[in-house]
Amino acid sequence: MTPTHVDLSTCEQEPIHILGTIQSHGYLVALLPQTYIILHASENVAELVGQPVANLLGQPLDKLLTDTDLPLPTLVELLNVGRRNNSWETINPQLLRLNGRDWNLIVHEHNGLLLLEWEPVVESNQLSLNQRLIAETLNEVQASRQLLDLLQNTARRIKAITGFDRVMVYRFADDWHGQVVAEEKEDHLESFLGLHYPASDIPKQARELYKKNRIRLIADVDSTPSPILSRPDWPTDQPVDLTYSSLRSVSPVHIEYLKNMGVGASMSISLLYRGELWGLISCHHQSPRFVDYSARQAATFVSQLLSAALEFRKDEDDQVGLRLSLENAKRLHNQLTGDQDIVQALTRHAVTVLDLVKATGAVLIFNNQQYRLGQTPDEADINALTDWLKITDVDTFLETNQLSQMYPPAASYCRIGSGLLAITISREMNEYLLWFKPERIQQVTWAGNPDKPVTLSDNGQFRISPRQSFAAWTEEVRGTSDSWAETDLAAAVKLREDILQVVSRQANEIRLLNQRLQAAYEELDAFSFTVSHDLRTPLSSIRCYAEILIEEHGQALDPEATAIVQKIIDSTERMRALIRHILYYSRMGRTAINIQTVDMEKLLGAIREELVVSEKDRPLSLSIGSTPPLEADPVMLQQLFTNLLSNAVKYTRLTPEARIDVSGRKTEQEIIYTVTDNGIGFDMKEAGKMFELFKRLENARSFNGSGVGLAIVKRIINRHGGKIWYQSEPNRGATFSVSFPIVSED
Repeated sequence: MTPTHVDLSTCEQEPIHILGTIQSHGYLVALLPQTYIILHASENVAELVGQPVANLLGQPLDKLLTDTDLPLPTLVELLNVGRRNNSWETINPQLLRLNGRDWNLIVHEHNGLLLLEWEPVVESNQLSLNQRLIAETLNEVQASRQLLDLLQNTARRIKAITGFDRVMVYRFADDWHGQVVAEEKEDHLESFLGLHYPASDIPKQARELYKKNRIRLIADVDSTPSPILSRPDWPTDQPVDLTYSSLRSVSPVHIEYLKNMGVGASMSISLLYRGELWGLISCHHQSPRFVDYSARQAATFVSQLLSAALEFRKDEDDQVGLRLSLENAKRLHNQLTGDQDIVQALTRHAVTVLDLVKATGAVLIFNNQQYRLGQTPDEADINALTDWLKITDVDTFLETNQLSQMYPPAASYCRIGSGLLAITISREMNEYLLWFKPERIQQVTWAGNPDKPVTLSDNGQFRISPRQSFAAWTEEVRGTSDSWAETDLAAAVKLREDILQVVSRQANEIRLLNQRLQAAYEELDAFSFTVSHDLRTPLSSIRCYAEILIEEHGQALDPEATAIVQKIIDSTERMRALIRHILYYSRMGRTAINIQTVDMEKLLGAIREELVVSEKDRPLSLSIGSTPPLEADPVMLQQLFTNLLSNAVKYTRLTPEARIDVSGRKTEQEIIYTVTDNGIGFDMKEAGKMFELFKRLENARSFNGSGVGLAIVKRIINRHGGKIWYQSEPNRGATFSVSFPIVSED
């Protein structure tokens, strides 16, 4: 049987805080806080008090100390003081003498139990040395020193305090694998400086415990743990929680790991940065070594000073980068508020978005356009990437230094884009700001092969085993960039807020402008309708009186006067036509569209018949080709094609043989109709005003017209979501094309 798959997460599920045993160099008793009744005790307590543990369980505390030389009231009062103050820091450690030997008593309360731990007191004259080392560390932290110097000197001081053979400062990476970044050791030992260790060496639950209990001592890897015994009626599913215990036993897998390294004792001290685990101070000794409470406290205090230094100053480069980032962020903010043009503010000044973070390329995707700076993937790759971002759970920002692991297509451009920092401007509008970092090929030297070996246990189950060999093992890492700094993330998030503020302000301004335009549009619409309607009555009167003059007094008028009266009649007719067009144009803004399936062969045939009759005195060919049906308002469609075909008829009157062709064709997205004539045509350079009200091209001024017909056509097309375009040359005819989108059947 071959282990095809072993879940590495099983290492992270081991309950290392409730193993049920303690290290054998100390003793543990757990009491009920209110009554001091003994509920649990380590088996080796019998050595301390000279009686079997079974005789103590369920008994009051005085039973434990019956045969000792410690006065019982002293211990009880001590516990009472700690409980009244709700703190044990002021009494830990308490020096007590039992059976003629001094012990450090360490007390803490957790999960409803009062835990008492006894540890040996080591005779030492190092107190003054420890105080001096702490003072030196404090002075150094206050001085302006680079981070690596602080780490190296901290390792040296911890080694002096604890006496371990080797002290390493171990820093976690983003994926929780670690690297030895500082080391102090005995001369005969091989150096581990620079070596990397996989994340599985310190699994997740161990890292969480390091945040709660900042120091961890394993005094002798070969010692036999002492089991914790419980009162007979205690539930078996409620083991003692040793999260904050200094005597907590060790996982067998970790003991095996240390033995494989040749380590006889170890100690780890947490380094925190902003409340999170930044790294560890890891101490190794080739033989068993016990470090008493006072020395551990001194080492812990040194690590706390270093953690404080991490809070304020990781290194000088971070500070320089932070100041530069803040200055550039301020410049970009001023550009945004000053320009009111997001693209110009971010991409077209001396300081651009590329200067905001440590990146080699940046892309702004805004208003369906890409604006690229520096080294970036090409346009198609950016489009695909933003499509992926749109379906990824990215509300504000996304950052990674291994983009191809999250988004495999990025492997094709990992050389320039292995790292990505992306902020979302508008997911709905597909608007993003992206920064890229190039691939940094690394030669990572591991302390042995980082892949955990798999072994078959006695019960036939496969398990992850610690490495047997820690010889340097080198791996080439590709597809990875330098990590993004926290200052980069903060600057990007702040810039996003600045951009959204400008976008919001512009949106409000546009909304206000639209409201004003709508009001003006409605007012103009109403005005044109009212004026046009009111003009029809006096025009009808003028025409009527002119016709009466001709009919009743025509004989008395000379030919010149008769011609003038006829011009009055013709002018009123043109005015009536113009008013009719204006009324129709104004109604376009208010009339609801009644979409129907229109038989275009029938509609065009009726228009042709009417036009041919009106032009019967000249040769005119008006042919109709393919006529696919349209989904549109039939009344508006009638007006649209009447105007197009009437114009074609009008502007071919000077042509000896007028030819007009109209036909339609269907594509996947739309239906297109074209109207082609062989009339006077027009100059495309002058055609920009083609669809404006009352605007007529220069060569059309000799033909009767109102300048409203094509404006009506344009408005009808817009109401249907279609398009209109044209092609012409002077005296070479003209072609007008209109398209209507195909209405979905859904």
